[in-house]
This record gives sequence, C-alpha cells and structure tokens, in this order.
Amino acid sequence: MDFLVEIDKLKSIYRRAVLMNRSRNENDAEHSWHLAVMAMVLLEHANESVDVLRVLKMLLVHDIVEIDAGDVSAYDLAGQAGKQERELAAAKRIFGLLPEEQREELFELWVEFEERKSAEAQFAAALDRLAPLLHNYQTEGQTWKEHGITLDMVLARNSQIGQGSERLWAFAQEIIRESVEKGYLPEK
Repeated sequence: MDFLVEIDKLKSIYRRAVLMNRSRNENDAEHSWHLAVMAMVLLEHANESVDVLRVLKMLLVHDIVEIDAGDVSAYDLAGQAGKQERELAAAKRIFGLLPEEQREELFELWVEFEERKSAEAQFAAALDRLAPLLHNYQTEGQTWKEHGITLDMVLARNSQIGQGSERLWAFAQEIIRESVEKGYLPEK
C-alpha cells in the first residue's frame, strides 16, 4: 500500500510536453497511460514479436523514478548530468517499498527499459520517443519553439525509434519533415 500511495505522486510530476489541446503541460501519469494505450494499438508495428504485457509493464513503471529524480528534458544537457545516478537511487527507494518479489520484478523491468537490449524495451522506448513528436506536431511545435529545439536535435534524439519499429520511425520522419515544412521545427 505504501508503494501505491507513493506512486500517486506521478500525477504531480509535470513534463515539458503540452497536452494536444494546449490547455496545460502533461503529467507523468498521463504520459505513461498514453504510452500503454499506444503499445496496445501499435503492437503490430514492432520490429519483432514482443510480449505486450512486458511492454505495458515497462511503460507503466519507466517514469516512476521521476517522483524523486524529476523530469529532465532529453535536450537539457545540464539536467542530464547525474541523471542516471539520481534515477537509480529513486528506483531503489521507490521499488524498495514493495515486497521483495515485486520489488525485484519492477526494478528489473525499469533496468531493462533503460538498457534497451530486449525487443520489448526497444519497442517501449520507441513509443516513449514517438509520443512527444505527436504532441509537438499537434501543438505546432510549441515545446520545440519554447526550448529552442532544432531539426538536428530531434533527429539525433529520435533515430532510435527504428530499433523498436522501422514503420514507426518512417512515420516519425514524415512528422518531422512536415514539422519543418510547416515551420513548427526550425532546421537550425
């Protein structure tokens, strides 16, 4: 029960991504839920056959560490310093609230997602990168513009989508191309 109470805090961790209706920033709980639904809907586009339950579990726990470590933009180089250490400490503390068997399972799922070695982790990570692209496209690049994000930064960050899904990477590239054409994403 302590763990379940603790993870409610995920609803209070706001991301830089703006909701597609532009009313406010998205929180981590909403992000995780959206990714889980994306996994169910887009499963057929994974490069390999994946265990959807494992993917869903990863997506639902991958950002729990942000309760302690905070949400750091992938484009924030200063914020990235020490991020792995902060997140590891958070994972140990938060998953440590669970009984041993559950603690080990969720911690291992979190590590698997972070390492991106399995087909499930690669597909989950692909979705985690695709979602902010969708948000930016639907909000005419609002977050990109606010934080000075450029085409080369977006391509470098998101090229890993192809590791989990070549089809979703092709789709993402189309969104990126259209975002540049429409002025949502500056080339430089």
